Amino acid sequence: MAGAVLLAAVVALHAAHPLDEWLFYGFVVLLLLLILARVWQRNGAVEGSKWLDIELGVLLMVAAYAAAVHVDGSLDGRYYALVYVAIGVMSAFARPSSSLVVIALMMLYEAGVRRLAFGTLAPEHLLPHVGFALVFGLLNTLSLRMEVARLRSASRTELQAERDRLQEEARSYRLLRAPSELDEERDHDQERMLRSGVEEIQLSVLLGLRLLRECLQVHTAMLLWLDADGARLRISELVSDDLELCEGPFSTCDGIFSAVLTQSAPVRLAGLKPNYLLPYYQDSCPVQAVCAVPVYEHGTLHGVLVVDRRQALPFTDAELELVEQGARFAARAIENERVFVQLERTKVEQGKLYRAAERLGAAINEQEVVDAGVSAAGEIATVDFAAFTAFDEVSGHHQIRAVSGEEYQDLVGERFDDNAGLVSMAVRNRHPLPYRGEFDPSHQLLFSKQLQPPPVPSLVVLPLVVHDQALGALVLGSYEHGAFHEAARSLLEVLGSHLAVSLSNARMVRRLEEQATTDGLTGLLNKRALLTTADAKLRSARRFGRRLSILIADIDLFKAVNDTHGHDVGDIVIKGLAQIHLNAVRTIDAVARFGGEEFVTICEETDAEGALMLAERIRTEFGKTAFHAKGRTIECSCSFGIATYPDAGHDWDQLFEAADTALYASKRGGRNRSTVHESGDRDHAAA
Repeated sequence: MAGAVLLAAVVALHAAHPLDEWLFYGFVVLLLLLILARVWQRNGAVEGSKWLDIELGVLLMVAAYAAAVHVDGSLDGRYYALVYVAIGVMSAFARPSSSLVVIALMMLYEAGVRRLAFGTLAPEHLLPHVGFALVFGLLNTLSLRMEVARLRSASRTELQAERDRLQEEARSYRLLRAPSELDEERDHDQERMLRSGVEEIQLSVLLGLRLLRECLQVHTAMLLWLDADGARLRISELVSDDLELCEGPFSTCDGIFSAVLTQSAPVRLAGLKPNYLLPYYQDSCPVQAVCAVPVYEHGTLHGVLVVDRRQALPFTDAELELVEQGARFAARAIENERVFVQLERTKVEQGKLYRAAERLGAAINEQEVVDAGVSAAGEIATVDFAAFTAFDEVSGHHQIRAVSGEEYQDLVGERFDDNAGLVSMAVRNRHPLPYRGEFDPSHQLLFSKQLQPPPVPSLVVLPLVVHDQALGALVLGSYEHGAFHEAARSLLEVLGSHLAVSLSNARMVRRLEEQATTDGLTGLLNKRALLTTADAKLRSARRFGRRLSILIADIDLFKAVNDTHGHDVGDIVIKGLAQIHLNAVRTIDAVARFGGEEFVTICEETDAEGALMLAERIRTEFGKTAFHAKGRTIECSCSFGIATYPDAGHDWDQLFEAADTALYASKRGGRNRSTVHESGDRDHAAA
């Protein structure tokens, strides 16, 4: 852009004080080279940059102004029309917003040149130029956009017609598993396989017909194939000298076709007159002999093979045998291609499931498993909405754990009963619902009456079951009608099985991690997990120069509680102190049961005074708590020892020893108190 601004300044200078002729021509060459460089840069980009469009537009404007100023000596001569040409060129490639920016810059530039170079703004000239530039740019942009829209529409129509033709031919050959599958699936691999299959069939049949024509010296050889509904015959392939053949389709009740299909036997006719009606000839009958044989596949009639000749020579038995062999060849070619397409389809489906299994295998937690499952489902069918629900067999409730789309995030965390809707029914029956994947929100419930999903016409609920244990369900919805057809549902059911296994494994891993890092009685961190956490928090405190405090709590005279009331009552007291800790600390703090009745808390960014306040709050709350067990009321107290980094030490061992010393001071001082370790062998206690 700096180069464009510099060149614009040179043009303004040339308008006020004309440059030397050779110097001006050198400037023009430089300007053209810069324009070519920007055009090359823009063509090499995947998508044109807005600023690159603006710079290129400015360069074109500068070139137009340079020509007008140099030839006319003003901005009101004949060559000013080049400015409008530049606007038209720019409007053809740039965004409308970029064009408006360039036109605005052009008007400001022109106003500046008129004022500085010619001594006047000349509104009577400037304003018409502005108006014509805006109108010219707007009309050119609109006409170009309309033409682009027309071409895109024509391209889409042509593409859709080609797809419809391919679909119709594939249905005729029974390459599709369902009449509407290609319409609904719109799968690139599916379309590629069908196109390849249809082309292979046409080449094979064409070869067979050409061989028949050469062997029998016939005028026309034609294979007609029944539509999927069996009501009409369509030309599959033909070879003929006649260019005026009817394209069809033909009714199964027409003339010789009706005779072959009704009798399910070959028909031979000879001595035909010009007025004889053969359905595939438009005018008079040009042949005198015709032979038509039925085409069977596994005993089922699927088409008709017709040959005719101009001469009045009846088709002999030997020739009839050749025609029947040609019919069998065509049927075999179609059947072979059908098997090949099915194998290719199976290969594609297995590839999707293999990729899904890879993603699910790499997932290590519940969220990753669900994300991988939804992503894999999107390869199988169009998925616009997805939700994962977890089922608790003990309570009999479902909970929505994850939902796709920001507008439905308020569903996450909601619970619903086991008899509320399709999800609970699918989980209870261990079978996908609803039937055929069709969903009517006005008559069917997905979760419950209060929890409404988007109004999708296609929906499938996949129960996630492992070893007959229901883990939950995966809900998939689509705004596309028929998105979850039979073929897609079959693949999704297999995906659901993989997803359930991966989900079970993820939950098992989570339980193992919890067992490895969590105290089984209190749910707090265990000693091993606390030491790992302490190391990370100390490193952070050293790096950022922050305070960190350690609190050690111990229940006073806890042995007497166990001896008097039993260990089960002692466990109740321990769990009570653990809960008080959890209620008092922040989310960034770490609390652990360090062993027996001893608890350790690590508080980030906390000095000794703050740690003492926390200890006193926990100690006071614990002292006020009464525990009821075996018909008795039990009251206990606890003591705290506190040490702060870096005053009490620089590593874990030093800090823990200092806090433990402070705890011993609390015990020695009468218990039920908190003591802060201080340097110089002095401890500060709060009772």
